[in-house]
Amino acid sequence: MSVDSARVAGMSTSPGLARWSAEAVLALAPDESARRAATGLARPAPWSDTGATQDLVWGLCAGSGKNPYQIVVELAGPAYTCSCPSRKFPCKHALGLLLNWSNGEVANRAEPSDYALAWAVERRARAEKAAARLAAPADGDAAVAAIPADPGAVRKRDEAAAARRAQRAERVASGLSELDEWLRDQVRVGLPAAVGSPAGGHADVMAARMVDAQAPGVAGVLRDLSVVPLSGDGWPGRLLAGYAQLHLLARAHERLDSLPAGLAATVRSRIGYTTGKQEVLAAPAVADRWQVLGVRDIQDATVPTRRVWVHGTRSGRCALLLAFAVNGTWSDPDTAMLPLGTEIDADLHFYPGQPPLRALIGQRRTPPCPGIRPVPEGAAPGGGTPCPAGGTGSLLASWADAIAADPWLTNWPALLDGTPVAAEVDSGKPWHLVGPDGTAVPLRYADSLWTLLAVSGGHPVMVAGEWQPDGLVPLTVWHGDQAVAL
Repeated sequence: MSVDSARVAGMSTSPGLARWSAEAVLALAPDESARRAATGLARPAPWSDTGATQDLVWGLCAGSGKNPYQIVVELAGPAYTCSCPSRKFPCKHALGLLLNWSNGEVANRAEPSDYALAWAVERRARAEKAAARLAAPADGDAAVAAIPADPGAVRKRDEAAAARRAQRAERVASGLSELDEWLRDQVRVGLPAAVGSPAGGHADVMAARMVDAQAPGVAGVLRDLSVVPLSGDGWPGRLLAGYAQLHLLARAHERLDSLPAGLAATVRSRIGYTTGKQEVLAAPAVADRWQVLGVRDIQDATVPTRRVWVHGTRSGRCALLLAFAVNGTWSDPDTAMLPLGTEIDADLHFYPGQPPLRALIGQRRTPPCPGIRPVPEGAAPGGGTPCPAGGTGSLLASWADAIAADPWLTNWPALLDGTPVAAEVDSGKPWHLVGPDGTAVPLRYADSLWTLLAVSGGHPVMVAGEWQPDGLVPLTVWHGDQAVAL
């Protein structure tokens, strides 16, 4: 489709669109620093060639370079593109443009600028291709179903699929055997050798080998370990722990056929085997009212990822929903845009593995609606994943059970009552959350915790976050029934 043909192919140019509020725009920000930076750009000075149709908002923003950044936002997604080098999604320029649009600084136009229209046309073409690819397997399945009288063709198809699975299993096994030997070499040579690698990338070559071996999950762990020697005090312990987990994963894969089904599924997931969306949606549904406890964007991943933690108000189960930002577009915009603190009556389908945590949303019975302050549950009925709540002891007990089931687990949902206490620079005490019983847990990412302290006012509050081996990453605090992002 050419740019000219797109102008007559359904691009809406109606000027009567409802503009979002500033609060709705800032709710899209990945973190507090992006909100502050966007607010600083919410003024006419750095902007030119701005405009809006019913579908798009666009503009040029002067930066430090010679050429201004080109920013386009598709409102329906929403989806964003910006020529700046930021990996934040959306970046401060997209947020600043939307803030100007929300307050009336961006005028309605009859048609988009050429660069905005070209991006929209390219996105539409990609979407059409993706839809065609999704339809192709269904057509193929229908064709196979139409000739059931030819058992030879069915047998050949099944044999070909089995051969592909066997070939991948062989590649993975060979790659993990090399990995195990490489791990032994790292320990024999000594950990200080990792420091001498250029840019700390001592594991990058082995990570590339794991990609060739079709073990992308292992490759990602190795890339993360490459920078551990540059991570400050205590790095040898962290690096050895990472090596040990990879060794355990390689040994578990050797015994994959003899492992319990749940653990085998976990091992396959950690290595990088994927489970198709349709297969997950075919699993039994868990019907509940799911409250959005916390949202966290991971910007430094190979593909920017949004993690959405939800809690079943009736079942007491927690679940992790993932959305991926591919080419400026969310893979699952309905999940990515779930507002913090809202509830949705829906079916969740859990991926195989133990403990069951990651899920997909199936049938939605209601749109998201405002929720209230969560009521923590001490345990989940039916053997589901509990939402850790109450005191530190409950959290640590649930974490111990979780890593017994999945030794490679790095993030666990937490819902805690406690009073935040700021760091003491002189004594070296970090930020921490003190529970009702007087025990405390360390808080990570202290640059965003002044909001937590302000909401608390020195009193106990409900905090949701991700528990990690070295502390709690707070994501949300409740002020009454209002969820406040941290």
